[in-house]
Amino acid sequence: MNLYDVIRRPIITEKSEGKKEAERTLCFEVAPDATRTEIKTAVEKLFKVKVESVRTANLVGKLRRRGRFQGYRPDWKKAYVKLRPDQKVPEYAEI
Repeated sequence: MNLYDVIRRPIITEKSEGKKEAERTLCFEVAPDATRTEIKTAVEKLFKVKVESVRTANLVGKLRRRGRFQGYRPDWKKAYVKLRPDQKVPEYAEI
């Protein structure tokens, strides 16, 4: 699997920015079939940092309605990647 297939995009919210500053943890949307070791190697190669741990969460798509039409948003997977204490946190977004 390609590095960019594993990590789809960074998640930039107030909560993820707070975790990034306080806990040295980055948040990404990843491929649903990606494992923790694949996520760890992808982040280490893309951002040139050392990873301490990876936590993942599978999120279920919600029911959405537009008038009388309804459907589900797609299911997706989120990964929290904690960096080692001696590593510099990369700036992938300017807010």
